Amino acid sequence: MIALTAHTRGAVLPVRAQPGAKRDAVLGERNGALRIAVTAAPERGKANEAIVEVLARALKCRRSQITLLTGETSREKTFLIEGLTPDMLRPLL
Repeated sequence: MIALTAHTRGAVLPVRAQPGAKRDAVLGERNGALRIAVTAAPERGKANEAIVEVLARALKCRRSQITLLTGETSREKTFLIEGLTPDMLRPLL
C-alpha cells in the first residue's frame, strides 16, 4: 500500500523513480512508494520533469499542482499533490 501523508496544502506522495526506461509508465507499488518509469535521463532535472508529466496524466490534474519536495537527485522522491487529500488520491492510484 502506498504511504500517502496529509499536508496542509494537499497530500504527500512517495515515488520510486526509474529513469532511462523504454517507456513512460506507472508501474505500481514498491515498499510503500509509487513506482514510475520515465524515458528521460537523470540529468539536469529531465527525469524529474518527466515524472511530473506522468503523475499529472495518471492523477488527471495540472502539472502546477505537483511539486517535488525531496529527492531531487535520488530515486526515492516525495511529491506534494496540491488540492487533493490522501483519501481523494488513493482511488486514482
